[in-house]
Amino acid sequence: MIYNIYKPVEWTSFDVVKKVRIITKEKKVGHAGTLDPFAEGILIIGTGKDTKALSSISNNSKTYKAKLILGRTTDTMDNKGKIIESKIVPRLEMAKVNSVINSFLGDYKHYPPMYSAKKVNGVRLYKLARENKIVKRNPILSNILNIKLNDFKESEVSFSVSCSKGTYIRVLGRDIAKKLGTVGYLDQLIRTKVGTYNLSSAIKIKDFEKQWKSITD
Repeated sequence: MIYNIYKPVEWTSFDVVKKVRIITKEKKVGHAGTLDPFAEGILIIGTGKDTKALSSISNNSKTYKAKLILGRTTDTMDNKGKIIESKIVPRLEMAKVNSVINSFLGDYKHYPPMYSAKKVNGVRLYKLARENKIVKRNPILSNILNIKLNDFKESEVSFSVSCSKGTYIRVLGRDIAKKLGTVGYLDQLIRTKVGTYNLSSAIKIKDFEKQWKSITD
């Protein structure tokens, strides 16, 4: 089966996989596209023979809503890291912020962050980062299909973005802040769409468990 699960903040993607495995008692459970622990939203879960479909689902475009805090940045580029730099936020007008946001439309070349689940030589980057090791990463060329400014006030920028597989929104947030003449980190990230799966049909873990029990009891 394929399930559209709403991953809560603080949970890892594997936490969700593990919980679904316990609830369904399926031995084979996987997910289509990792979500950072600080992020929330759609995580597509596959069980049994349907795990074969996860790779094609993962290749679909994804949509996110993000909140970027300007003036400070962290080692993880999100609100779970430690602040490593502060910088004055220049006086910004809505038109300037909107222009910078829109400038990222199209091809987007960036590098996977050290605090990520991507593997280099078989090792997850975040494991190396925790050992204060920085390794060479190959650049990623992804595509920003659609991006728009939702709100802006002083040092807080909210935006929505639809992008191809492999786009790191934390890096995008950092790059937006840089183009605005300062630094920044993501304070919130919600994945709202994966291919044809959307937020309105996503089910929370506790509700998934209740539904499963009602079917199997």
